[in-house]
Amino acid sequence: MSWVLRAKQVLVEAGQRRLLDDINLEIGRGELVMLVGPNGAGKSTLLSTLSGDLTPQQGTVELFGQPLRELRPRSAARMRAVLEQHPRVGFGFLVREVVALGRTPWRNTDASDDDETVVAASMTVNDVLHLEGRDALTLSGGESARMSLARVFAQQTPVLFLDEPSAALDICHSERLLGQLRALTRLGHTILVVSHDLDSAASWADRIILLSEGKIVADGAPADVLTAELLTDVYGTGIEVLRHPESGVPIVRPKRTGWSEPLGEIAALSSRTAPV
Repeated sequence: MSWVLRAKQVLVEAGQRRLLDDINLEIGRGELVMLVGPNGAGKSTLLSTLSGDLTPQQGTVELFGQPLRELRPRSAARMRAVLEQHPRVGFGFLVREVVALGRTPWRNTDASDDDETVVAASMTVNDVLHLEGRDALTLSGGESARMSLARVFAQQTPVLFLDEPSAALDICHSERLLGQLRALTRLGHTILVVSHDLDSAASWADRIILLSEGKIVADGAPADVLTAELLTDVYGTGIEVLRHPESGVPIVRPKRTGWSEPLGEIAALSSRTAPV
């Protein structure tokens, strides 16, 4: 078996709306794969389905050759860790306590002997060790995001599912995180990331999966997926793709030719809200 994660003919519906349609993919050991696409394309739904948090109406998802729906929660938690798009923290938890929750699947095993070391290391690499005694609810958005990442790292699983992990991070911590993810893949971890940052995806991903309206429209190396024609069509706006003069990595940016949309409704709204 050359793959770690496999989805076959996956279909997910909510009411009359089809969120995912005939998803087929295989992800191998040590791959850093990024899911990209416009709002509502199905990225978070696909991540939740592949991680086992959402059960498809049709099709199968397998992790290390085992159907996800047959895995017990504790067994699944030892195989994959999940960072949701909007992690929630209960009242009264300290940062260290939140990070330590990542060790829960290993309770009463030999691995629990390393809990303190792993928790401290996870906080260190995510730059929250100095916040360990803080009430988790008093953190800034970026600090809270790094705390949640530390919890996921502390779980020490071979597969990571991360939904927009760098959305609240500054450029320093974002690049630091992506470098850490790359290091983990070199150690054999498989990582699937939802991202809106096409430039970061171009620079760091081994593979990019482009979604649109619940379907995979492209799956391959960044240079093959991130083309101006395809992105313009999928995102519905003018996009140009340049090449970095030294690395050759794609640089994605919108075509900014000035505002050309009708301003009637905006002007009317402005006249109603303008100060007297």
